[in-house]
Amino acid sequence: MTGVLSGFAVIAVVIAAGYVLGRRGTLGAQGGEVLTRLAFTVAGPALLFTTLARADLSVLFSARLLVTAMSTAAVAGVFAAVGAVRRWGVGRTTIGALCSGYVNSGNLGIPIAAYVLGDASLVAPVLLFQVVLVTPVALTVLDLSGTGEKGTVWRRLLTPLRNPIAVGSLSGVVVSAVGCTVPVPLMNPLTLIGNMSVPAALLAFGMSLHGSSAPGRGRDRQLVLLSVALKSLGQPLTAWAVATTVFGLHGAPLLDVVVTSALPAAQNLFTYASRYRVAEGLARESILLSTVVSVPVLVGVAAVLG
Repeated sequence: MTGVLSGFAVIAVVIAAGYVLGRRGTLGAQGGEVLTRLAFTVAGPALLFTTLARADLSVLFSARLLVTAMSTAAVAGVFAAVGAVRRWGVGRTTIGALCSGYVNSGNLGIPIAAYVLGDASLVAPVLLFQVVLVTPVALTVLDLSGTGEKGTVWRRLLTPLRNPIAVGSLSGVVVSAVGCTVPVPLMNPLTLIGNMSVPAALLAFGMSLHGSSAPGRGRDRQLVLLSVALKSLGQPLTAWAVATTVFGLHGAPLLDVVVTSALPAAQNLFTYASRYRVAEGLARESILLSTVVSVPVLVGVAAVLG
């Protein structure tokens, strides 16, 4: 239980610091937006590149990853289907689908994997799956759904190559795949810049909480509650069902996939929503509520399957 509580404590402290900064106006009226841009266009891509450039891509081909992929697709698909029927719009539906299945595998998943599962590398398949496939696809959808998006078919097809997050991820995968070693004089500055990504995103998220309404009560109330229910309950239950019935997992492997699926929505989803100026309230409230709800869920999962 120590790993679960310590992981959440770290996040809570940084978000609280961001809230104080926003309340006092320390960084000015545009401080949150600047931090968001920093995380999205500079620090985030650097973090993803340095992480993936040194990653073992063989972890992508495993039963655990397939469980994650199937559970993610299931809950995101449910949200997308409801969004299509209710006509919530492509942008809002995309952000909501991400909040339903995109787990916080980085700043929260790593400490929880280390302390609860005993091996921090167990979140690597989830991290790689999300940054290599889910993120580029989702951001491409957001790019193409923008009202200002114009151009030829080729321009639309090359949309991912104009997105800094996608470029950082794909570049890291290429470096890892070909077995190249990035020179230390280049890797060290990129690592230093990448280290700003998580705190910048958390501070921006905390600043956005100042002056915002209570979660689950705004115009996106239905979307928020649906995404939180799918993320906090639907995804871990789906992962458990798929792992046991389809892949026959039990014991430690089963615990691994259910715990990672029960992680809350990632804070960088708010960065994406802010960058595209779509469903920011939905992302903020879904992340906050799923983070709160995931504490008892993770404790329960660890107690039952551990």
